[in-house]
Amino acid sequence: MQPRISKILMPVVFLALLFTRPLPVAAQSEILGEVRFQPENGPAKTAGVWVDGKYVGYLNELKGSKKLLLLPGDHEISVREAGYRSVDEKITVEPNAVHTLKVILTKDPRAQMPTVSGEVRLSIEPDRAAVFVDDQYAGHAHEFGGAGRAMLLSPGRHRIKITLPGYQSFDTEIDVRANQKYDIKTQLPKGHESDQN
Repeated sequence: MQPRISKILMPVVFLALLFTRPLPVAAQSEILGEVRFQPENGPAKTAGVWVDGKYVGYLNELKGSKKLLLLPGDHEISVREAGYRSVDEKITVEPNAVHTLKVILTKDPRAQMPTVSGEVRLSIEPDRAAVFVDDQYAGHAHEFGGAGRAMLLSPGRHRIKITLPGYQSFDTEIDVRANQKYDIKTQLPKGHESDQN
């Protein structure tokens, strides 16, 4: 005997299926607004971007398939790069509209490079993940991996966190010694922070 689906439940099931599917691209562009970035100097190209307090990627990658689409309303955008003053703006996003932000970063006179340091080289997948040292944004992983690229840290204990939306974060602590080289390699698993618990 085959089970029967009542005529009352069929519209409810159909509506549930309708709302679990992503909106078509045309419908998304009519609802969402786009934020584009125009870097005005070299440091701005690799600066990290935060929307409403959450890291979304680095400035030069937020285009094409990774373009930044936001719900209409007020948003706080922050662009940060280690050693530079951050650029913070409040914007109002409108449906089906493009908002362009020109970004120029200036050196932060308070930022100091260590006179004695250790070298930390990163090999992270995906290499566009954000790198934080002692809870301060340092850059994205690609900047600190490969030939001639490494992060210089002062001697002592440092906490390194690597994070990217849609992936589980990686946390570690290292004890840096002067003139020593360190390698950190990891692949971030897909998922969310809550998946780690």
